[in-house]
Amino acid sequence: MGLLECCARCMVGAPFASLVATGLCFFGVALFCGCGHEALTGTEKLIETYFSKNYQDYEYLMNVIHAFQYVIYGTASFFFLYGALLLAEGFYTTGAVRQIFGDYKTTICGKGLSATVTGGPKGRGSRGQHQAHSLDRVCHCLGKWLGHPDKFVGITYALTIVWLLVFACSAVPVYIYFNTWTTCQSIAFPSKTSASIGSLCADARMYGVLPWNAFPGKVCGSNLLSICKTAEFQMTFHLFIAAFIGAAATLVSLLTFMIAATYNFAVLKLMGRGTKF
Repeated sequence: MGLLECCARCMVGAPFASLVATGLCFFGVALFCGCGHEALTGTEKLIETYFSKNYQDYEYLMNVIHAFQYVIYGTASFFFLYGALLLAEGFYTTGAVRQIFGDYKTTICGKGLSATVTGGPKGRGSRGQHQAHSLDRVCHCLGKWLGHPDKFVGITYALTIVWLLVFACSAVPVYIYFNTWTTCQSIAFPSKTSASIGSLCADARMYGVLPWNAFPGKVCGSNLLSICKTAEFQMTFHLFIAAFIGAAATLVSLLTFMIAATYNFAVLKLMGRGTKF
């Protein structure tokens, strides 16, 4: 069998929905975590530069921001590992489903890959046998997990609910910055509003960002317009928008994973394969 024919037959068993979802998940998480981290840093600088001169007023906010940044590190690591595991589950269950319908057959590629992972006939010495045995145990444990798609459906469903809340929370800073930007537009073009320029303000205390006793806590009129024109504000605003888009992409990828895993599990269950195959 030629190399091209071998690769073509291997691609027959590829779970294209899981491949697309994995790429979308990695892209969304990278965008959310990277842009979200930098946007939080920019928010910290804006608060301490323009909205409060007393560190005690925004000390709690700084602690919350730093805590969120550490959570972002953990989120990126978790989704990288879980996305790879879901992709492996997609290959495992899709191959089983297509084998049921007769659309997929074990190829030389699959046999070669299996022999490579488990150690195959190599390693006749004690060291080689130990390495092969260790790899075989790892693959056996992984196979037990991959052999239960119902677990992945449940975990992914719960993770989707949690991420839906993250997606909703990521819209909050976009809403705050959009309101501030809209106020700046009203100040820049006073003919579009009947209010006086001096009464148009951005109050960080109103959104719970700062306590009510923070001073000044708000910026009004031409001073607010000058803040909106800074590169820091513009960059932070766009970074929060990018983080929101990343959260949306991750949510779509989780929904795709869940639909694909549910379909494979339902087919295997209805065909009498149970949850183990």
